[in-house]
Amino acid sequence: MNCTSTISGRTPGPKWRSPIHLQGAVLTRSTGGPSGRSGHRMVAWKRQLILFGGFHESTRDYIYYNDVYAFNLDTFTWSRLSPSGAGPAPRSGCQMSITPQGSIVIYGGYSKQRVKKDVDRGTQHSDMFLLQPEDGREAGRWAWTRINPAGAKPTPRSGFSVAVTPNHQTLLFGGVCDEEEEESLEGDFLNDLHFYDAARNRWFAGQLKGPKSEKKKRRRGQKAEPEGANKREWGGAGAQQPLEVVREVVTEDGTVVTIKQMLAAPGSAGQPPSDEEDSPDEAGGAVVEPSPRSNAMLTVKHGQLYLYGGMFEAGDRQVTLSDLYRLDLHKMQEWTALVEMDPGTQEWLEETDSEEDSDEDEGAEGGDEDEDSGGEAGDVLSRQA
Repeated sequence: MNCTSTISGRTPGPKWRSPIHLQGAVLTRSTGGPSGRSGHRMVAWKRQLILFGGFHESTRDYIYYNDVYAFNLDTFTWSRLSPSGAGPAPRSGCQMSITPQGSIVIYGGYSKQRVKKDVDRGTQHSDMFLLQPEDGREAGRWAWTRINPAGAKPTPRSGFSVAVTPNHQTLLFGGVCDEEEEESLEGDFLNDLHFYDAARNRWFAGQLKGPKSEKKKRRRGQKAEPEGANKREWGGAGAQQPLEVVREVVTEDGTVVTIKQMLAAPGSAGQPPSDEEDSPDEAGGAVVEPSPRSNAMLTVKHGQLYLYGGMFEAGDRQVTLSDLYRLDLHKMQEWTALVEMDPGTQEWLEETDSEEDSDEDEGAEGGDEDEDSGGEAGDVLSRQA
């Protein structure tokens, strides 16, 4: 870093040269920038911030965007990019990440459109696009290219979470897959892991190996057994079935919400089970992993993936979570629960329609004028974020 003497006489020492001075700095509004919105995505590319998409919703209407803007970190000015080629349809809540080659990947997202008066239909996008500079320069022209990755692609979903791994792959976790009708919206919440390798243009399903100590015990046991004594034929009648895990969450008012989750048997992704894989029974206890959810937050530090919070739906209710998990991305063995779910801190985003709940709402807030619209609005916002 280039160092100069400090401006302030009370804080002697070096300072960093930057467009912002330590004294009297005022950030003014830059013209030519994007309109107000939410659900957009933004990444840092060289000395620019690249922003894509999002939506804006008012009491009467809504609009989704697929425009691209760049904010210059040296001049503090916005500019709208006009990439050539066919780009993504307007959307919010998509994946946006930088590849090792310097391109920008856009994947998935959510949008809705009006099919008739007072009836909207949502779309969960599963397409992928590459945004890249045509000549590699920051001030040059950009181009859209639609790509079709190979491998184990994620199922269509919205509300998924994204992070970048130490080997520059993009990690995708969870989300919700909706079954939507005119008057109802039901979501199948997920907790699976997927990795996108931009260098190979390929998706990989995240498979956990299980505790290492248990695998060693199994290998020792197999050596002592006669050959073929406890073998299972792949795909035959003795093939292992998916494991159903049932969890119960108790709320402050005593309501019990049951979450049923199907865990795939080892090797169910298309490969026969290997000798080094452990079944849930052999792992010596219940599987520790985040429950299915959407809109969780992910970050990676020193090869450790951290996952916090999120939400899921139970009937007409939305439950926010406050648990924290960690996964070693180098070993890919098992999740570790750092902070368990505390039923006392969980928050219902939508009340039930029971008479008891209605009476409580009226007594506490003096009415229930917004009760009919809260659930539907909450469902849609959780997809768009």
